[in-house]
Amino acid sequence: MAVTVEDVRRIATPLPRAYEVVVRDRVKWRVGSIVWLAFSRDETELGFAFPREERAALVESEPDVFFLPGQVDLRYQWVEAWTDALDLDRLPELVLDAWAMVVPKSVSAPYFAGLGAGLGADR
Repeated sequence: MAVTVEDVRRIATPLPRAYEVVVRDRVKWRVGSIVWLAFSRDETELGFAFPREERAALVESEPDVFFLPGQVDLRYQWVEAWTDALDLDRLPELVLDAWAMVVPKSVSAPYFAGLGAGLGADR
């Protein structure tokens, strides 16, 4: 089953400074003016912020899931995935890592520290 906009929305929307927009019939998430997650119009592809120097390795390791953006977007720190090939269990990590790339560490560090404290309380 494909990852849906609603699956991503549950993870992305509560993140500090993140907000959802629709641009030219595409659902995207921004922090300020920076887009860090975006669905294709038909929602079969999900693009997300990802370190430029690591994306070739990601794509090579799982070419059935991940692919490089189009030529015009190669200048950005971005990679894409097929929504029907993404594992839902992996989605939170991809979303959180993409968000952490675009917010200041002063925002992401307390958020992740809170997650760790929450995990410790459950154990």
